[in-house]
Amino acid sequence: MKTNSSNNAARYLWPLVIIGVMFFAIGFALGINSYLVPLLNNALEISSGESYLVLAATFSAFLIFGYPASLLISKIGYKRTMAASFLLFAVGFALFIPSAKNESLMLFLVASFISGAGNAFLQASVNPYITIMGPIESAAKRMSFMGIANKLAWPIAPLFLALVISKSVDEVVLTDIYLPFAIIIGVFLVLGVLALLAPLPEVKAAGEDDEAAEDCPYAVGKTSIWQFPHLLLGVLALFIYVGVETISLGTLIDYAESIGLPNPEAYAWIAPVGMVLGYIGGILFIPKYLSQSQALKIVSIIAIFGSLMVVLMPENISIFFIVFMALGCSLMWPALWPLAMTDLGKFTKTGSSLMVIAIVGGAVFPTLYGFVKDAVGAQDAYWIVVPGFLYILYYGLKGHKIRTK
Repeated sequence: MKTNSSNNAARYLWPLVIIGVMFFAIGFALGINSYLVPLLNNALEISSGESYLVLAATFSAFLIFGYPASLLISKIGYKRTMAASFLLFAVGFALFIPSAKNESLMLFLVASFISGAGNAFLQASVNPYITIMGPIESAAKRMSFMGIANKLAWPIAPLFLALVISKSVDEVVLTDIYLPFAIIIGVFLVLGVLALLAPLPEVKAAGEDDEAAEDCPYAVGKTSIWQFPHLLLGVLALFIYVGVETISLGTLIDYAESIGLPNPEAYAWIAPVGMVLGYIGGILFIPKYLSQSQALKIVSIIAIFGSLMVVLMPENISIFFIVFMALGCSLMWPALWPLAMTDLGKFTKTGSSLMVIAIVGGAVFPTLYGFVKDAVGAQDAYWIVVPGFLYILYYGLKGHKIRTK
């Protein structure tokens, strides 16, 4: 048994490393938005609500491409879908250059939407892949490794842009983004080639094949994805989670600038530190000491505490409590995916597509935050995350247990 376990570990070591690089790419692509939001706000002289439409355009692609992504995976497999996603990324990033040249918000939104489409196809590939490539009860542990790669990339993106441009974000003009985006395009094209050539074995969930239906008795006799209430409640939880997490990660620079802190881009590290600490906890404690549902309950309470402190503490101190919001968010994604995807059998790919569609929450909540910020101020706008964290706590307590007969 030890030999088999050792062989399995060796077999999946390189796939884990490769998928980790892809999770890093996802985080980097999303982290670019945290730099673009205040840049567009200043350069185009638009409102906060309008500048956050860049995030909305990125995440709205998940609504449109979530289901087509699952169809493409069924047709050409996980690996080729991953490769195709990097090509879409490159096309989207290429459009940022004429967007800057023409100072066109509409072109920026189109570019963000296309890069969001690439993100949708990549997320639809890597999340179910990492979930089902091993035992479902340890999926959150694998997801935690991936999360570290993903969330470390969020602050690296704005720092990379700031380093290459060599100006403070309030001094940058749109044409300054030409060089960094040319570099990013080249890197993502190389990643697409590497994904195509990578030694990634195709994987399937228990009961996904009709002939293996007995491996997932709960799914036997089900005729529709709508007969899995734990999945549907999980989709809503993921929708909310992505929205509140995007606020936690994507508003730091804007919030620091709004309350007059010097060098606002330097505050981009706060949320990723909390996320990484949470992921390390997931690696150490799941599933040996904590189940995935127990972890979800704990981090939800931490996130509720953090969000309340952000809105109640003095402004210059409140920004540091975002670390608790981020710490809370850390294990939500790793726990929600396996809890919602459990026992789907032959509906696994369809369920995965619904989960990917739920990522559109990243379009809704930050845009709402932007317009609420315009109305009541940056600090009070964070109130909108509190009910979201409360619902995720409910899913950890009860929602994931609900089953049909």
